[in-house]
Amino acid sequence: MISPQGSPQDHEHVWVIDDDRSIRWVLERALAKANIRVTAFESAGAALKALERDTPDTVITDIRMPGMDGLELLDRLHRDHPGLPVIIMTAHSDLESAVSAYQGGAFEYLPKPFDVDDAIALVRRAFHLRREQGQPEAGANGGTPEIIGEAPAMQEVFRAIGRLSRSNITVLINGESGTGKELVARALHRHSPRANMPFIALNTAAIPRDLLESELFGHEKGAFTGAQASRRGRFEQADGGTLFLDEIGDMPAELQTRLLRVLADGEFYRVGGHTPIRVDVRIIAATHQNLEQRVREGLFREDLFHRLNVIRVHVPALRERREDIPLLLDHFLGEAARELNVERKVLLPETRDYLSALDWPGNVRQLENICRWLTVMASGREIHPGDLPPEFREQPETAGAVGWEQGLAQWAEQALARGERSLLDKATPVFERIMIRAALKRTGGRRQDAAKLLGWGRNTLTRKINELGMEESKDEA
Repeated sequence: MISPQGSPQDHEHVWVIDDDRSIRWVLERALAKANIRVTAFESAGAALKALERDTPDTVITDIRMPGMDGLELLDRLHRDHPGLPVIIMTAHSDLESAVSAYQGGAFEYLPKPFDVDDAIALVRRAFHLRREQGQPEAGANGGTPEIIGEAPAMQEVFRAIGRLSRSNITVLINGESGTGKELVARALHRHSPRANMPFIALNTAAIPRDLLESELFGHEKGAFTGAQASRRGRFEQADGGTLFLDEIGDMPAELQTRLLRVLADGEFYRVGGHTPIRVDVRIIAATHQNLEQRVREGLFREDLFHRLNVIRVHVPALRERREDIPLLLDHFLGEAARELNVERKVLLPETRDYLSALDWPGNVRQLENICRWLTVMASGREIHPGDLPPEFREQPETAGAVGWEQGLAQWAEQALARGERSLLDKATPVFERIMIRAALKRTGGRRQDAAKLLGWGRNTLTRKINELGMEESKDEA
């Protein structure tokens, strides 16, 4: 264990616990350079023994270690030292880890690899929390992983689920079709205080307009032709639990008004009914559309938008998390083999790389479907590029310089044909985000090195990251 030289008593104290010597060394050097007193341990047991003599101001601990793991340690610290902020770090980034960390009272969840400046900023935020005698953030009950993803964009989704896990607050999920918005909604419910109550889902775009009101609010016997008995609607079915309204942007204007009234008053009338019905329902809504734009166009009520847009969770498109494609391919090929009771197919490396380079406009749903197709149609156990459906084999290469330039030109032509304007305002931020993510991935999250790859200075990269909203705002200290 190493501490910085000088007068340690003058500095707030952080403990680093990780069985990886290189991680301990990096954090020790970075924190000491930031004038933060640091002590490192290679095991949770050693840290607990040291707690008999001293108490730090903040703890950074790995989640997977021999002996007692980080979550067990977090539980002990939260029980015996409830005001002590704990930062959980892990290279095994999944929803279960994120939710379990917040459940145990973790202050923050830090996936590896991380930027050392981010780690220092987190420590300083934790010190601030300690000084203010606040309580660590908490999460919900852990469970089995239901969303696959290790990409940074998915970590933001996991963090949001963890932070919202003890909340009944309204959530708006946005993302392209096929990205898994309902999976996120179910995870939010599963890790909420309402987990033991109903989760009711309704795709508002899939129900005919004249039936949607009855689906939502129910109807009384004789309310309309064919209503031979009273029927409870989705709101009543979800009482005490969660109602997930998918594709909320397609809801007809008259039903938007009724929904707003329910959200405001907590009660409604069945179709043809005269007695108000009161329910306690958490609303999670989702859309692939730009609701702000629909509000400007007069297609969506602004007051309803603000009622729904309390907390927003963005589910990234598959092309924004390409590093997850091999994981998803492996998962869905296994699922398809079990579902069809056949031998599991195996992707050759060149097939996997080719599929990982595609844009997947149908996102995860499209990828799942191609795995089922390959499980049925591929002739051998190993899947060659030639085994792919014709529409996949005929796609232009996306990785080469000519490919991306042609793709960009095609996108611009199609956007202009749709009457869109200000194309550069839309395209430039997307281009910069892609370049920044690629550079940070290449450098393992080290901003100084990433800035050099991009031809920028470190300050320019940091400013761009902030302007593009690529990270949560951090307290400056």
